[in-house]
Amino acid sequence: MTNSDYLTIQIGNKLKAIRKENGWKLGELAEKSGMSIAMISKIENGRVIPTLPSLIQLIQTLNLNLSDFFSDLKSDNEFKGYILRKRSDYTPVNKEEESVGYEYELILNYPLEKSSMEISLLTLKNKASRSAVSTAGFEYIYLLKGKIEYELGEMTFELNEGDSLFFDGNMPHVPQNKSNADAVILVVYFITMN
Repeated sequence: MTNSDYLTIQIGNKLKAIRKENGWKLGELAEKSGMSIAMISKIENGRVIPTLPSLIQLIQTLNLNLSDFFSDLKSDNEFKGYILRKRSDYTPVNKEEESVGYEYELILNYPLEKSSMEISLLTLKNKASRSAVSTAGFEYIYLLKGKIEYELGEMTFELNEGDSLFFDGNMPHVPQNKSNADAVILVVYFITMN
């Protein structure tokens, strides 16, 4: 992976995190910045390198100082052979803005050659609800605790503790927890870059 690919992913991740910290939905940032939702989504997911004017427009819309925004970006992607993440380092994230009872915690997001890998822990509450979504890339889920139904395209799979599923994220998908107890799912995303 080139330094520019690595920086593109870092910039996208940082913009997404700041937007969510501000409590803004993707559509709100698009409206306030004058950019399309599709373009902002591509930038946030590291699929396109933003032009300098577009990047400055987003940074200013988010009321950020330019030098502060770039201060912690790294141009070096040196991997030392391992990444240790303590439980206290996991970051709560809201992936689907219209979801209820889907509590994701980001464990790791690491760029790979022409793709990015993201590992999350999803606690799925009883009667959690959201619409099916599609994601660019592949997903692997491993059910750590509980019992769920996983809707994938036209199919529905019943998963018990220890069951796993690998699939093309472009297929509409949604996990459902119809039990009275929380379900906990390890979710690994392999996001391909164009």
